Amino acid sequence: MNNNVLLYIGRFIILILVQVFILNHINFLGYLNPFIYIIFILLAPITIRKSVFFLLSFILGLTMDMFGDSGGVHAAACLIIAYTRPVVLRSVFGLSYEFQTVKLNTLGIGERLTYVTLLVFIHHLVLFSLEIFNFSHILLILKKTLFTSLFSIVVIMLILVLFRRKDS
Repeated sequence: MNNNVLLYIGRFIILILVQVFILNHINFLGYLNPFIYIIFILLAPITIRKSVFFLLSFILGLTMDMFGDSGGVHAAACLIIAYTRPVVLRSVFGLSYEFQTVKLNTLGIGERLTYVTLLVFIHHLVLFSLEIFNFSHILLILKKTLFTSLFSIVVIMLILVLFRRKDS
């Protein structure tokens, strides 16, 4: 089995376990939980087949839904960011994405932060919109999206810096 495949399987399992058993029990300021499991989607290879990527993203979200008894909101949010990821990659990285030479670890902090921020905000907006699912609570949705996204972005960026692969 290819080392990269083992890396992705290990990343998938570790992110789910850390999210479910540690981070889901953190309620910073009463309602803020960082959602780091989406790192799997953020770091997926650009050359991955779309069908495989969508299936893995769905399984990732569905696993989170099964552990959290959340009725499919994580699966929907993961599928949305998997679907919008190429657009975000193209808009943030331009020609580097077109020629498939983007490596997240070799990019500057600004490009990496922009990429992570866009996908995290999209994920959280979809997640909280579906979770609350009431237009009269739009301010609550926006507040939860903003603050949880900021918290998640900080934690994700720290993880990306701390666990950066030296060979890529």
